[in-house]
Amino acid sequence: MTAVPRPWDARAAAETAARQSYGRLLAVLAARSRDVAAAEDALADAFATALEQWPRNGVPDRPEAWLLTVVRRRAIDRQRHLKVGIDAQDHLLLIGEESKAMELKADSEDVPDKRLALMFACAHPAINPEIRAPLILQTVLGFDATTIASAFLVAPATMGQRLVRAKTRIRQTGIPFRLPDRADLPERLDAVLEAIYAAFTEGWSDPAGGDSRRRDLAGEAIWLGRLVASLMPGEPEALGLLALMLYAEARREARRTAGGDYVPLADQDIALWDDAMIDDAEQMLACAMRLAQPGRYQIEAALQSAHCARRQTGRTDWPAIAELYRMLGRLSYSPVVEVNRAVALAESGHAKAGLAILDRLSADRRLADYQPYWAARGIVLTRLDHNDSAREAYRRAIALERDPAVQRFLQGRMDELPTSLLN
Repeated sequence: MTAVPRPWDARAAAETAARQSYGRLLAVLAARSRDVAAAEDALADAFATALEQWPRNGVPDRPEAWLLTVVRRRAIDRQRHLKVGIDAQDHLLLIGEESKAMELKADSEDVPDKRLALMFACAHPAINPEIRAPLILQTVLGFDATTIASAFLVAPATMGQRLVRAKTRIRQTGIPFRLPDRADLPERLDAVLEAIYAAFTEGWSDPAGGDSRRRDLAGEAIWLGRLVASLMPGEPEALGLLALMLYAEARREARRTAGGDYVPLADQDIALWDDAMIDDAEQMLACAMRLAQPGRYQIEAALQSAHCARRQTGRTDWPAIAELYRMLGRLSYSPVVEVNRAVALAESGHAKAGLAILDRLSADRRLADYQPYWAARGIVLTRLDHNDSAREAYRRAIALERDPAVQRFLQGRMDELPTSLLN
């Protein structure tokens, strides 16, 4: 054991272990039993025990092996003492055996990373397509149901029920936790890519880098993206997603000023962008496009490439960006895509067309509390000199925004509006 004099250091160590090891440990624990829910419960107990004992006894030299030891002992105890059915006893025994094997392995080397196999298992055809990506986010990356529900615009209770049913489905059908045959990979790829992108987006939502879990998520998503792209080098969408994430990550340092103020993409200092990462993204996107199979992630990456072209031209090509959003909307309709297209049209000098799009979207209840929709209305209405209406849209956006830096930015935009008597 490593001595830890301060309880909060031990708690931080446990939280770090959870961030770095949750998906790996869950994947190996559920690999044989295929009972994801039971493995989650066992792992939750282990982390709870760590939070209780590490502040008192110190942080173990090999946290993963320690956690697996706790899982094994708890599984054996529950099997002995609880009145559970034969199936449950079998699952507990398998979890205990798996944790013992991995515990011994972790004494000499890292726990094997089976997360990719778990991701493709969660994307099995037997799982309802709408829940595959959320299931991956929870099992592989440890997202809670509320966070997942927010990302997919679904009520938390509904999402929770769907996740429970999906895990039951995995256990009942005996879906294997292994990479599928190469011929079966494409049909599962969409859900895997969607989950990776959702994880990256969650990590991206902490631009200041103050939340270590979110910052790590962005890096984990890029790592998983590289893994999938290497596994399927001829799949353009895997390359497209990797390029998309690299473009975005390359601009991380430019998203805030030294004082912490929010900086919109079009106003960012290009000297703060990571040129090497952008060049890597450009290469990935070029490889994807040579395969001549356009898809959502390739177009989104092309959008980022169009923004990054400002490195050479010194200006943002808003007409090209608006056209790319139009193409993206035709390929995979989303109200979020339409909101962004409306802004691009307004910046291109076609604010009336942008406002028409936003007016059509106003009937979509999912956007009623969606901050970017109201911020977009503020931008478009400002271009049309509808200042009173723009001011009201900005007020809605500010009320919905949680990031103080973005709130200040929106407030500044609103304060710049001239007072008008007529709209």
